[in-house]
Amino acid sequence: MEKLASGCDRGPACIGNPESRLKTGINLIDSDAFTVGNADVSELRGVVSRIARNGYCEARVCQRLGLSDLADLLWRALPVYREEQLAVRDILASTIDLFLLQGAIPLDELSQIFNAAQRDLLVRTGLLSIDQQGFTRARASLFPVGDNLIFSDHAWPMLPHPGCVSVPSDQVMFVGTDSRWLARATVRRPVQAALDLCTGSGVHAILAARHAKRVVAVDINARAARCAQFNSRVSGADHIEVVVGDLYEPVGQERFDLITANPPFVPSPVEQLRYRDGGRSGEEVQRRIIAGLPQHLAAGGIAQIVTEFGEREGEPLDKRLREWLVSAPMDIYILRLREHSATRYAIGHAGNANANDTFETFLDSVRDWAGNLRAQGYTRIVSVLLAFQWSDPTLGSPWTRSEESKPPLKAAGTEVETAFYAERLVRKADFRELLERSRVRRAGPVGLIETRALGSDLPAQVQAKLLGRALSPLQWLTPVERSTLVLIEKPLTIQELLALARGLNLDKNAILTAVTSLLRVGLVCLISDNAFL
Repeated sequence: MEKLASGCDRGPACIGNPESRLKTGINLIDSDAFTVGNADVSELRGVVSRIARNGYCEARVCQRLGLSDLADLLWRALPVYREEQLAVRDILASTIDLFLLQGAIPLDELSQIFNAAQRDLLVRTGLLSIDQQGFTRARASLFPVGDNLIFSDHAWPMLPHPGCVSVPSDQVMFVGTDSRWLARATVRRPVQAALDLCTGSGVHAILAARHAKRVVAVDINARAARCAQFNSRVSGADHIEVVVGDLYEPVGQERFDLITANPPFVPSPVEQLRYRDGGRSGEEVQRRIIAGLPQHLAAGGIAQIVTEFGEREGEPLDKRLREWLVSAPMDIYILRLREHSATRYAIGHAGNANANDTFETFLDSVRDWAGNLRAQGYTRIVSVLLAFQWSDPTLGSPWTRSEESKPPLKAAGTEVETAFYAERLVRKADFRELLERSRVRRAGPVGLIETRALGSDLPAQVQAKLLGRALSPLQWLTPVERSTLVLIEKPLTIQELLALARGLNLDKNAILTAVTSLLRVGLVCLISDNAFL
């Protein structure tokens, strides 16, 4: 284990001469990036604050680029973004081009964003490079995550940027789609201690620092740990401890109230990128993270992981998770966000580390990737958000709940908490008693989707989902559940609901069972003694 120093007192010599390194073929992405001298920390914080005040945040950037979600940003569309959305070259356009789209901007645009002292600081700390023609490129990207700004390596290393002659294996993971999903789905409640594994840029550690008294961020990649330390200093989150180490090894037997992880998970036939490749099965790291939860998750805590799994026909995902947990009594909530066929997955990953590949080389790569997935028995790859909590032994056996949802576009931590709460509520021994003395209401506007085969005797199938939520799983309803949900037009006591149901020839037990099921999937909630349950 290597604990990172809290600062670097080196000045300009800390970065060295970019031109000389480029000429000798040394890759600057492997050098002294993400270091800042103690004397420069305060000024660098000011520069980042200035960037934020100029409107550089996730919502404004999405609006300017015409995106509903920053995860939809496509590098192949860069000319469209520049020529259409960023045609008016104001401060925000120049900032987006420089720090997100990996563009080169002229000195007059740079002068609109920064004064001379700020420009010199960014060059001195290795974040900007100015060529002999006066064009400026960023040597690291600055990713908006909500109102936070996170430095990391570029998302598209195949594009030209200063000093980069190849993609190193220790490239730091950019803030990508899966990072944003985990950031939005993480439960944000005050905790004593949080642990972020495979921290990369440190984005999840920095977000946790807002509601955790102590945060430990771990990465086996020393360069990634240096990037996380850099971001923690620039963000002012001084209570983050960044260490270089192998998963739980640096923390001994310590337990945490919140554990987050965005591990390498790609089932890859090659070992090119540390942040991406999870071995041929994709499970080498994520299996060890899940297996270690019983020794490191505190009572009442929650662990949340964003990852991908290869799936085999006839093998449910929860079976694998239970095997990794051995006999640990934990409740598991699985949100399935996207699914890819093995063929499409192989094509999407093949040859993407070398933009100069010939078409034949690319096809050979597709063959290697597809062959590896086939050897693992995977027919599809599924993107998931996982949440784990210790089970309450008084409520019966540990449970697993799996739902399909569109990826979250906004904060969804409360909805994850609600899923655990609802599942546990209906398992209480006195739940029926509690239900009969409560009122029930819809949890919000509900959309119903009915499918009927005309000319057939088959009954209509009905799905429902809450509208306006970050997570919107579609729930299949029985005819009784549908009728019950329709009857609850306003808050009703159970007795009032039963009276209405009698008009539809529905008996008490069927209605109570339907309400229980609707409560479990979050379509209704209970009101008891002026409090929502």
